[in-house]
Amino acid sequence: MSGNLGLCETPGCGSFASLQCPTCLKIGIQGSYFCSQECFKGSWKTHKVLHQLAKGENGNKSSDEYNPWSSYNYTGKLRPFRKHPTREVPASIARPDYALHSLGIPLSEQAVRGSAQIKVLDDEEIEGMRVACKLGREVLDEAARACDVGVTTAELDRVVHEACIERDCYPSPLNYYQFPASCCTSVNEVICHGIPDTRPLQDGDICNVDVTVYHNGFHGDLNETFLVGNVKPEIKKLVEVTYECLSKAIDIVRPGEKYREIGNIIQKHAQAHGFSVVRSYCGHGIHRLFHTAPNVPHYAKNKAVGVMKPGHCFTIEPMISQGTWKDEMWPDNWTAVTADGQWSAQFEQTLLVTETGCDILTKRLTNDGKPWFMDKL
Repeated sequence: MSGNLGLCETPGCGSFASLQCPTCLKIGIQGSYFCSQECFKGSWKTHKVLHQLAKGENGNKSSDEYNPWSSYNYTGKLRPFRKHPTREVPASIARPDYALHSLGIPLSEQAVRGSAQIKVLDDEEIEGMRVACKLGREVLDEAARACDVGVTTAELDRVVHEACIERDCYPSPLNYYQFPASCCTSVNEVICHGIPDTRPLQDGDICNVDVTVYHNGFHGDLNETFLVGNVKPEIKKLVEVTYECLSKAIDIVRPGEKYREIGNIIQKHAQAHGFSVVRSYCGHGIHRLFHTAPNVPHYAKNKAVGVMKPGHCFTIEPMISQGTWKDEMWPDNWTAVTADGQWSAQFEQTLLVTETGCDILTKRLTNDGKPWFMDKL
């Protein structure tokens, strides 16, 4: 939020204010001053009506001028908004093979598809992963600072894109099988792979931002779910339990542990709190390849192949839902949503198996490693 000076718009406040609503600035509404983030969030339900009137929108529904799939039956209240044009990456930044392919096909991944062999990284490769994951964490933290009421997911994508460029990184999702953005932003009932668009985040939303960066030949992958404004207690609980599921799974990562055991740990904790575990998407090996062996399912009694060894590098990224574990996909062929329209949360870290346990390569370096949402619970 930014601006000059006026009186706070919050009824009964009247304080001098210098903060302005970012959405109002973008769509040309004059005024809209607030003295603090608290006043802005507290007034959001009434203030957002100005945006809806100015843009011809109604609540969570997209503009009457934009309805790309008129015959599609949405499972929940979220609707797609217009997308921002694909962002450009300077030619000086090294990029993965799929970035140069017209269809975004990762030929290096295709060459080993179907193989269950898990690569053991050498010291040089481990150092490459440490650097990429550290930079990925810095990029996600930039998005975390920007994620707030009234901010569009397209704006979060801009923040991520520019943060990648500043760190000499290529945003790994961009053009991966033709994905059109630099990160995934998954709001409310979206499980994963949401495409950033011009919908402003609303008070009470949750928004997962999934960041992967490619630096000096290695990918670093992580995501977090952020609370937007005043989130309902039952949704906060969903987010908290999802974070706990990831933490408990990380606790068992060590040499000799079976990859299939991760799903048993996650599902046990999720079900104990009345939540379900999405089955269609899993964690994955990562290094010079964005996605490779091992596959790491998050549900119980899975048939994952492999035993952890020092030098293995992979992600754990449980998706936990309020209702059914089943999902479906929007007609954009990317956005995965819950089949019943209830909400879903996700957290992800990239891990390196060591001789005695594991290193969380994408761990937050501040606030004792805790995610941003912990301050709001």
